[in-house]
Amino acid sequence: MTTYAALLRGINVGGNKKLPMAELRALMTGLGYDSVQTYLQSGQAAFTAGHGDAESLAAELAKAIEERFGFSVDVLVRDHAYLKAVVEACPFPAAELAAKQLHVTYLSGPVAPERYADIDPAAHLPEEFRLGDRALYLYAPDGLGRSKLAEALARPRIHKGLIATTRNWNTVVKLVELTAGEA
Repeated sequence: MTTYAALLRGINVGGNKKLPMAELRALMTGLGYDSVQTYLQSGQAAFTAGHGDAESLAAELAKAIEERFGFSVDVLVRDHAYLKAVVEACPFPAAELAAKQLHVTYLSGPVAPERYADIDPAAHLPEEFRLGDRALYLYAPDGLGRSKLAEALARPRIHKGLIATTRNWNTVVKLVELTAGEA
């Protein structure tokens, strides 16, 4: 059994794409996942699975959500080792920063720096971003909501062809903790 986190992109607890976490847990349990637990109300769950791999589990969960709730949701699934490696590879001094200042955008595939060539890093200072393994680290000292760099990075053409979903540093760390349990 492998322990994973499922990251759902763009779901809400109210309004469009409403997906209550209790119903997500029930759906995932019905798919045969064990030890299902959700974190917050914004679309992340930890679970164990004895079948499939990250990609097939993401596809299975996305299909089940669409069938059950009637809308499409992008889903990324990552195992504990990957989530831990993302934290350990952080190029910014996470321990010295407020969690609202540091974010990770998880990506469905690897990206080359050329994808970001139109973004002038100097124009966004003191905000900065760095690429990792299927992840983009964003340092936004005034928070994500005020970040002009985050706005530039969120342009649809930047991550065209990829699933991209962003989490603050508290959530990034919590996902490692949630998936660290024995499988």
